[in-house]
Amino acid sequence: MLTYKAMYKYLGREVHAEVLDFPGVITLGEDLPEARRMLASALVDMAETYLLRGEPLPRPDPTCSDPEADIEEPIHLLLTGASHITMLPQGVAS
Repeated sequence: MLTYKAMYKYLGREVHAEVLDFPGVITLGEDLPEARRMLASALVDMAETYLLRGEPLPRPDPTCSDPEADIEEPIHLLLTGASHITMLPQGVAS
């Protein structure tokens, strides 16, 4: 499990959410619970994209901070491996 740092900033009725130490993981939610859910999903999507491209994940940096953030908190990334099996019709060579 990797632990990154999430930040949330209230923008009127919406909440900007960002993982400070994982570039590109940014979203916007209607409220804090939605922003948290969307940020967690964006973090997983971005991590999977890095891995599919063969790129290393950014190293968590607990010293990251944003002075404009209303809330900063840890966000945990746990990825699990999976096997994919494709069944081809008989007689079809792969």
